Amino acid sequence: MCGIAGIMHFDGAPVPVGLADQMGAALRHRGPDDGGVVSLPTGDAGGDARARGALVSRRLSIIDVEGGHQPISNEDGTVWTVLNGEIYNFAELRTRLEGFGHRFSTRSDTEVIVHAYEQWGDECLKHLDGMFALALWDARAERLLLARDRFGKKPLLYFDDGARIAFASEFQSLLCVPDVPRDIDTDALGSYLAYMAVPAPRTIYARVRKVPPAHAVTRDRAGLGVQRYWTLAFQPKIQIGEDAAVEQVQYLLRAAVRKRLVGEVPLGAFLSGGVDSSAVVAMMADAASQPVKTFSIGFEHREYDELPHARRAAEAFGCEHHEFIVTPSMVDILPEMVRHFGEPFADSSAVPSWYLARLTRAHVTVALSGDGGDEVFAGYGRHLANDLAERWQGVPGPVRRSAERVARSRLLADLGGSRLARFAGAAASSRAARYRLWAGVFSGDMVRELSDLVPAHESTVPAEFERASGLDAVDAVLAVDSRLYLPSDLLVKVDISSMAHSLEVRSPFLDTALAEFVASLPSGMKLHRLTTKHLLKRAVAGRVPPQNLRRAKRGFAVPIGDWMRDDLRSFLCDHLQPSRMSKAGIVRQSAIDRLIGEHLSRRADHAHHLWVLLMLEVWWRTCLTA
Repeated sequence: MCGIAGIMHFDGAPVPVGLADQMGAALRHRGPDDGGVVSLPTGDAGGDARARGALVSRRLSIIDVEGGHQPISNEDGTVWTVLNGEIYNFAELRTRLEGFGHRFSTRSDTEVIVHAYEQWGDECLKHLDGMFALALWDARAERLLLARDRFGKKPLLYFDDGARIAFASEFQSLLCVPDVPRDIDTDALGSYLAYMAVPAPRTIYARVRKVPPAHAVTRDRAGLGVQRYWTLAFQPKIQIGEDAAVEQVQYLLRAAVRKRLVGEVPLGAFLSGGVDSSAVVAMMADAASQPVKTFSIGFEHREYDELPHARRAAEAFGCEHHEFIVTPSMVDILPEMVRHFGEPFADSSAVPSWYLARLTRAHVTVALSGDGGDEVFAGYGRHLANDLAERWQGVPGPVRRSAERVARSRLLADLGGSRLARFAGAAASSRAARYRLWAGVFSGDMVRELSDLVPAHESTVPAEFERASGLDAVDAVLAVDSRLYLPSDLLVKVDISSMAHSLEVRSPFLDTALAEFVASLPSGMKLHRLTTKHLLKRAVAGRVPPQNLRRAKRGFAVPIGDWMRDDLRSFLCDHLQPSRMSKAGIVRQSAIDRLIGEHLSRRADHAHHLWVLLMLEVWWRTCLTA
């Protein structure tokens, strides 16, 4: 695992002295074991006729600890690459490439990329099985290739002003480049308010872009190109019985875990006690000769504390278990955490993730996680809700309207009728509108109250649902989750929180073969009646404790609502009353004051809205105006 960066001047201008080293230093936390810089071209620059640049790497040594120094090139130095991530099938690819006549000088997975590119060109990306962000310089063609893995587990940002292109794993490194504009993208800000994060290809900065997951960005003298090289296909469906599907899931999950146990450093696992992490640890325990080291986070609030479930699983698998309690005072790390994220990010579970990574890194260098299980096997309430909503739409109109009138009556208000009425209203909306209601934070009306500059209509999610219009209710949400929520929120949280502590995290549920197989199955196997992750639960039944399989899904929830009324009250008010963003004319202070007043007086629960605004304000102070 590494941090990568670089810059290429196509106008022949030299790279500013010390810039490459500065970009690398900003990524040292991602790769404390080794660092490397190569200046390009490696020989005589030849005046202004040739492109000039640099590739930068910071390395966390996992595979070929002694010999895997980056950047790495082919034999004659005409192809150079830097890699952030792991290529799990590198040994198989190396054997194939040696059969074509390629010769290797290291045992590292990075060198495979160089020779794979020589053999297949850009098509080499389709041969790579792993998690990665990479940059490759083809000196003969004077061409830069940037690419990310299929699900977007590893980040990659870039800035192109026509004369030069710069890239980096994190904003901290990219913004070392002189004259990168800091103008805010108001569309990106609208997506952030709606969904707590900014989806690719946008960033909070109008001129900085993210390489989207499963995409390659190419840059030569002719300009910039962006191309998708893989799509998770939910159609056509394969014909298979459920028992056979269960056996195949068991086989593929076991294989996914085993390939992620490769390395020359200590390994462990995150363990929440939920179905996903418990399944991963169970497979690790089956494959390991020593007790698996497991790590869990808890809270003083019992309703948020998952430690008893984690302990139960750890005992069942004979693990060496470690725990840590998160308290409100720990938000003192917010400015540091925000600096690492580099743009507004408001998934509150980033706080416990930050501490979980720190705890884990004290014992191991690599940790496996259960991330992706919900997005592959349909584990969220919105998967069930969308399915029920579209079934509700199939009920004859007169019956629906009568039921909705009853649900809105005061008589049933205390019996859940108001919730039923909200559900009925959502069911009549589009898939995109339902997704924003169930997965989002700020509604369009709330954005309009908050700001005149930010568009109330968020366009990315509707576009993704349009692309998934041929899928059924469950698969459509899974498709959007895999292309938006997963790479924009979940994987960003995991990558930044873990790499800030020099910890590599691997996600077996996002194994390509496993995800493609499950996507090809009928939705009824994933969401069966009212049971989410039905197929996965069947696959691990008998191995995961029954109590862990039956427990209600909670997620990595944080008691921020209570914290804001008590321990964090001063922190909240000091940052948002007044808000520096409101002074800059970005948002209205009156809207913020209303949310704070209603939340503190318990007239309403605005915990998530306030956390979104608080993280935006901390970013504004820490990264934009510092």
